[in-house]
Amino acid sequence: MELRHLRYFRAVAEELHFGRAAERLHIAQPPLSQQIRQLENELGFPLLVRTTRTVELTAAGQAYLERTVAILDAVDHAGTHARRIAEGRQGRLAIGCVGSATYSLLPRFVRALREELPGVDVSVRGEMLAPAQIAALLAGDIDLALLRPPITAPEVIVTPVRRDRLLVALPDSHERAGRPDVALADLHDDDFISHAGQGRSVMHTQLATLCAAAGFVPQIRHEVQETSTLVTLVAAGLGVAVVPEPTAALGVAGVRYLPMTPEPDPVDLAAARLVTADAPIVDRALHVLHDVADDWSPAT
Repeated sequence: MELRHLRYFRAVAEELHFGRAAERLHIAQPPLSQQIRQLENELGFPLLVRTTRTVELTAAGQAYLERTVAILDAVDHAGTHARRIAEGRQGRLAIGCVGSATYSLLPRFVRALREELPGVDVSVRGEMLAPAQIAALLAGDIDLALLRPPITAPEVIVTPVRRDRLLVALPDSHERAGRPDVALADLHDDDFISHAGQGRSVMHTQLATLCAAAGFVPQIRHEVQETSTLVTLVAAGLGVAVVPEPTAALGVAGVRYLPMTPEPDPVDLAAARLVTADAPIVDRALHVLHDVADDWSPAT
């Protein structure tokens, strides 16, 4: 018995006419009749009652039809489901995201994914530092990481997404908060709030590099894991911080964001995935991500 026997029987049973069933199947009527006979011989009982003018189902044929329809529909559904997964249109996608992009790019990205790939179940893990994201990629806990280079793991492919300007975040009570910009050297006596050090955050290294270029070592009073915590501490007046521009999307009251003079090079935001990942869904997600990133501006 083959699937074609079931498809032939279904057509005849639903049409109750060999001629119409043959037209529906795009085959000649004699081979169709022969295939149905073969099916009945293999089963050992008749499925149809034939006369010169009518075709009717036997009781066994009616029961067999119900199971046949379920089997064929399941086979068709399995093929459709597998095809959608192979095309990256269905499945699961777990995304990790660095702090500043969590509040700017990530919401727009997830909304776009829901519109473009409604069959994909998306989960997100925001406020993840780059080393934690790489570890999660390698462990299979996330499929796509949004982070800040450099990334040196050979198992990972890194794709540039956009470049973000760096700003100084000041408490709005700070003596320089009312100015249009600020020189980093003028903050040499201020306490700084930074992301975690010891290689856990690219922004911690960036802060040290910028301050060294400005001629001082920053007085880091607080190190935090999450960007939201960093901005909250700035708003509380506990220090100043250097942050990527999208951080302003947090909208925490009591913080003023100023450009730096001279303006430093922007920092990169990149997408990372495993080299070995056979995941069409990640490919489609990356296309959506780049479209969203291209449309982004600080005001959106």
